[in-house]
Amino acid sequence: MDSQKFDSIIFDCDGVLVDITQSYDKTIDKTCRYVLKEFAKIDSITIDHKIIDGFKSSGGFNDEVDLVYAAILSLYTANKLNKKPSEFIYDVISNTDKTGIRSVQSYLESIYDVSEFLSKLGSLGDRHNNPVYSIFDQFFFGPELYGKLFDKQSKFSEEGMISNDKVILSVSLLETLQKEFGKKIAVVTGRGIESIRYSLKDMMDYFDTKNSAFLEDEPRELAKPNPATLIRAIQSMESKNCLYVGDSMEDYMMAKDAAQAGHSTTFCAIVGTSTNPEDRRKLFADSGVEMILESINDIPKVLNLV
Repeated sequence: MDSQKFDSIIFDCDGVLVDITQSYDKTIDKTCRYVLKEFAKIDSITIDHKIIDGFKSSGGFNDEVDLVYAAILSLYTANKLNKKPSEFIYDVISNTDKTGIRSVQSYLESIYDVSEFLSKLGSLGDRHNNPVYSIFDQFFFGPELYGKLFDKQSKFSEEGMISNDKVILSVSLLETLQKEFGKKIAVVTGRGIESIRYSLKDMMDYFDTKNSAFLEDEPRELAKPNPATLIRAIQSMESKNCLYVGDSMEDYMMAKDAAQAGHSTTFCAIVGTSTNPEDRRKLFADSGVEMILESINDIPKVLNLV
């Protein structure tokens, strides 16, 4: 791969710069269990990596709380229909498409009236007043960071799952990339800026945050795979040939749409943080992705920077 082909590099965060299998993924399961118990008196099955990957492979679940909703609604419906939850949830997954939670809700509404339960869960479009978002954020951020971000007191006292983030990014990698790309190193991620800064700390100084996008802080309609924020970043940095590094189908779809809109963008897939890297590799390969790497630490070698 000719390193001169690219004049900028933009990263996703979760699963790319940070391994989230013990943080975000565990929060998904914990939130599902809590909400189903508190709101519907239902004991949940474990929302494991197969279920998470199943929903995410559709390309419509960049927002983890959307996935929580999908799992909660699926398991609630399974309970009401006396279906085996561990089987029914995969039936839902097989009827999910890139519209994400909308496709899940549409499928479930075609077989059972979930409107009453949905009214308890509230609207996903209102993050700050939605009970499921609130519970997820309290579990993920922990009381101190939750209070700082939302100016509210958490009703839970345990340490936030964000403390389980495993940072993959290193200063040495950033310095290598900086020599090649200068200031054209950015982030387009589903996280908010304070959340990513909490985990990456001073390494955030290497990124062009002004021309990055932190989608948790943006309007919901800009969520991946909408390419608008990636295109905005590319244009703001005046990039002619961008390398976008992600780990999910929505990342690939976003980069592909940006390229189709006339903004030269190549997608690089990271698979090593997946709980099943070979399945993830096959998913990307079957979708036509040519650059598939185990880790971001392989980027300098692939781009002939070392």
